[in-house]
Amino acid sequence: MAMSSTSYSDWMSQLPPELHNISLFQLAIPGSHDSMSYDLDISSSIIEPDRLKRFSKIYCARKIVCKWSVTQEETITKQLEAGARYFDLRIARKPNDTHPTRLYFYHGLYTRTDVETVLKVINEWAERHPKEILILALSHFKEMDGNLHVHLINFIKTLFGAKLFLKTEIPTLKRCWDKGRNIIVSYDYPANHHIEFWKKIKYFYGNSMDPTKVESELRQVLEKSRPSYCFFVCGLNLTLPDDVRILRYIIRLCDNLANVIQRSLPRLLQWMKYQAGKTPVNIVASDLVTRDDFVQMVVKLNHK
Repeated sequence: MAMSSTSYSDWMSQLPPELHNISLFQLAIPGSHDSMSYDLDISSSIIEPDRLKRFSKIYCARKIVCKWSVTQEETITKQLEAGARYFDLRIARKPNDTHPTRLYFYHGLYTRTDVETVLKVINEWAERHPKEILILALSHFKEMDGNLHVHLINFIKTLFGAKLFLKTEIPTLKRCWDKGRNIIVSYDYPANHHIEFWKKIKYFYGNSMDPTKVESELRQVLEKSRPSYCFFVCGLNLTLPDDVRILRYIIRLCDNLANVIQRSLPRLLQWMKYQAGKTPVNIVASDLVTRDDFVQMVVKLNHK
């Protein structure tokens, strides 16, 4: 069946039959970096960077952190509908939360919506789209002890249940469809004895605000050390400096991180399209997953 030119909500089910039996490690999959950053709570305390935590009570400081932390513009449901299939989910417990097991996502600030609520939304979407395989990467855990990990792991296993694809088999579209399993969970914390949880997915990025440096770093990975036996991510994201150089950006009163990323995204997409013609890619992640035909470009890499 031909791909729709306007909708990518079910793009995996519309891939040609010759791709149904290849490993998902070899498919080009659009991904969402800092997936919950659209939901940041400006009234929450600052969780990162560490040197700004002490300014949490100052509204202006929180506002600046928010401006330079928000990347994704659409809800998780709209990202799914747009075609994103990999989600970067960073989890933390709020200090002094009266609820003993409530967790939130974060990027600079905490989110307004808690983890369990969002995972339920993802589960409902997965039920409505059984042929779309979702990859959830849970990582960067903060302020969580072993008991909280046990609680979260048990919640995920109960919620997703038989939809979880086990790490004991190589995932292909057909294998996932035949087994009725369309959720893969990567958990970056010791959970090796749980066959439902995959190990950390390597995320390669340029660690720079300069698109040229991002391209150079990713090119080296793709040409020299691209894993072929597991998932891996090429992040087309720009990264703010973690030292005094950050001031070059955050003092721009009429700018924000999303705008800076938007200006570089067309160039990075063109580079990725060119590079993918030379070296295979797997998950390609963006800070603005619903912008500039990002999903369309990545999905079309499968139609060579």
